[in-house]
This record gives sequence, structure tokens and C-alpha cells, in this order.
Amino acid sequence: MIAPNDLREIIRNGLLSFPVTPFDAEDKFAAKPFSAHLEWLSSYPVAGLIVAGGTGELFSLTPGEVVDVVKTARAVSGDAPVIAGCGYGTRIACDMAKEIEKAGGDGILLLPHYLTEAPADGIAARVRAVCKSTNMGVIVYNRGQARVSAEQLAQLADECPNLIGFKDGTGDIDTVRRVTVALGDRLSYIGGMPTHELFAQAYRGAGMPTYSSAVFNFVPETALKFHAAFTAGDDATCEQMLRDFYYRFARIRDRKAGYAVSAIKAGVRLRGFDAGPVRAPLVDLTEEEVEMMRELIASAN
Repeated sequence: MIAPNDLREIIRNGLLSFPVTPFDAEDKFAAKPFSAHLEWLSSYPVAGLIVAGGTGELFSLTPGEVVDVVKTARAVSGDAPVIAGCGYGTRIACDMAKEIEKAGGDGILLLPHYLTEAPADGIAARVRAVCKSTNMGVIVYNRGQARVSAEQLAQLADECPNLIGFKDGTGDIDTVRRVTVALGDRLSYIGGMPTHELFAQAYRGAGMPTYSSAVFNFVPETALKFHAAFTAGDDATCEQMLRDFYYRFARIRDRKAGYAVSAIKAGVRLRGFDAGPVRAPLVDLTEEEVEMMRELIASAN
């Protein structure tokens, strides 16, 4: 296992991405296509791939399937970090974290508990419990029903040495800036809005030096080119790529709820990997929309 503080430094500045989770014709996790896709992605220089995350349909995976995903990723990744999504209720999340660690994981991304609204101190208690259940590094994902304040996060960072990262998918730049100012180098900061390239420059101004890229799943060269321009402060190149690729992708993504995942999976299939369908309640793209994705990929390449 990579020590939490070392993992924090690995993910501090490089691009991160979240592989899709392939399913077969019987709607079971398909390990071989997953391995093939991971091997392809791992040939590109990124800080890490977080398996079974939001793009990896954590919300549709059983805890046992998450462990299978981690074991498969561990077998492919060599010495590269294996970070996995972890979520649901507190007891389930704690058990998942323990099993991910046993399966060879190096860290977890703690996703929201879903559905039920909860008070701030209860959300903090969930983060605390999960951190204390594992030796791995923990990245907190502010999104949906699970949001921690800068003050709560500072207290949790004091109490939990293995809390190493903060990812934001809320769009609340005020909270993001309060967090980055208050905690400085104590945490790594990751932008996590859907298709975060659309927001990356604004988040950079709030103190987030990197982000996760879902499109890396199917156009890794494009994702890396944008990240390099972003890191260099080359806003002209970023804006050109937003016009030529990312806004075109967003128009497909925005056609139906859940397409932020479905369109990525369609892109992976179009690149020749047997990713299978998405699981309900998500739905796959129509044939017309798949052709739109095909044209987009062709223009990017």
C-alpha cells in the first residue's frame, strides 16, 4: 500500500481519471475488457486512475463487485496507485474501505451517502468513521447531499492523518476557496465537476491545481493536451479546445439526465473496448447520439 502522505503528493498536480466499469451480456462485471481498457489508459502519463468512481457507476455496483474491480485493477496497474470509489451509508462505507484495502487498494474516494439529507455534523461523523476504518488515504468528495465546510474539513484533517484530499463537484467556489486557503498543503485538491474541463480555469483561481477528466476514458490525447495547456496557463489553447471539442461533447451529454456517464461509455465502445451497456437507472445513447459521438471522436483524432 502506498502511504497516505505519499499518495497525496502523487495526486497533487497530475491529471486523474475514472475508468468506466464494463458489464457483459448478463449484466455482470466484465474483468477482461476492463483490464484491456486499463492497460491502454495506463500507457498515458497520468497521476492516477480511480476505479469504481462516479463514471465507473459505483452507485450501481455491489460492494463485492467493487472489490472485484479493485483486484482486477491491482493486477494490471503494477506499482501505480489503485484508488477506488467508496460510498453508501456509514457502516457499508467502512466495510467497503476495509475490503478495498484487503484487495490491494491504495486509497479511496469517499462519495456521497445518497438520498437522505443529513446535518453537517452527521456528514463529518461519516467521514471520520471511514477514515478510522482504514489505513489507506481518503479523498472526500463534496457533492450532492454530502458537503463538508472548510471548518469541518480542517477539524477532520487534524483528527484523521489519512485524510489526504478534497474533491469538489458542487460548483460552490466560495467553499472551495475557503478550503484551499484554510488547509493549504495539508490536502490535495481535485476539481470534480461533470466534464470538469468546462470549469477548470475558474477552479484554478480558487486554488485547485488539477482535476479529474472523464473524457480521458476515450480521448486520452485530447485530455492530456488540455491539461498541459491548463497547467501552463495557456488559456488560448484551453479556450480553443473548449470550442472545438468540450462544448460539442457537452451538447451530447446534456441531452438526457445521466449521459455524463452514458456518453463516456459510448466513447469507450467507439474506441474498440467492449464496455457493455450502462446499468439502470441510466440509459444508453440512441443510435443518432452514438453517431454524434463517433464524429466528435474523429474530429479530436
